[in-house]
Amino acid sequence: MGICSFILSSIPHHYIMLPFLVGFLVWSGLVWGFLVTDTHVMQVSKTSVMTMESYRYQAELLVKDYLLADPFVPYTSVLCGIFMCKVVYDLTQLISSFYFKVYASLTTIQQIEWNNRSMSSAHAFFITTMSLYLLFFSDLYSVRHEELVTFQSSNISTFILGVSVGYFITDLVMIVWLYPLIGGMEYVCHHILSLVAVAYAMLTGEGQLYTYMVLISEATTPGVNLRWFLDKAGMKRSNAYLVNGIAMFFAWLGARIIWFMYLFYHIYVHYDSIIQMHIFGYLLVLVVPAVLSVMNMVWFGKILRGLRKQLAKRQ
Repeated sequence: MGICSFILSSIPHHYIMLPFLVGFLVWSGLVWGFLVTDTHVMQVSKTSVMTMESYRYQAELLVKDYLLADPFVPYTSVLCGIFMCKVVYDLTQLISSFYFKVYASLTTIQQIEWNNRSMSSAHAFFITTMSLYLLFFSDLYSVRHEELVTFQSSNISTFILGVSVGYFITDLVMIVWLYPLIGGMEYVCHHILSLVAVAYAMLTGEGQLYTYMVLISEATTPGVNLRWFLDKAGMKRSNAYLVNGIAMFFAWLGARIIWFMYLFYHIYVHYDSIIQMHIFGYLLVLVVPAVLSVMNMVWFGKILRGLRKQLAKRQ
């Protein structure tokens, strides 16, 4: 764990946060290295090498001085989140059209929901991984710091939250635009609460610890989406559907029930720090997890009833 934290913390922030620019930098670096070392294979003029190096330097400046400069982090991260949603949505549509026969048989709305659920699964993998890293593998929110835990933040943590804000904006717009075809009022309420809380933590730097603790619950999203995919693929009676249902039950129990109990305990222990937040942030820390916890309990009841019906049919 310590080695992992050291390696990740030693990577410059601007190489971590923007994968599409990092790809360009790595590619240009490899090409540049190949061109200048393998002179027997390809003779490249000094001007070409200098031009490539100039492009790489300009890209580094763009990342360091603009995209990840303190005033721009919230805005660039939100735009990156929206852009990534668009990329995943379009790639899902393209890949599904070629490799999944069931996709062509779906209605237009079902195809939109298919693409949308792939988008939400991608966000869930991203934000769960980042939340686990920041909470358990980094010392960003360590109580050893002089600053109160409710005010600890960094450019990386802010950027990650911005990407999540971009996702919630995109998904909420789709749900409202097609309401209620791909999501009912419970999804609207969930997304509005999440969007407000995450955006506040991103813009102010307050309460980011608790925001990430709540976002860990997104780990259950891929299982929920897989259940829907299997259903539309006509595999509702398959073993895969049953196994996914059982896995979803335990994942929900752990990430949205038991974990939230620990979250409330943590809030109780650090209440002296929480009360020093701005009144709006203070209310968000207390109200949003409570409301989401109630919604989680309701959904958990539905998951439990569905699993019981499945097991009863098997018997």
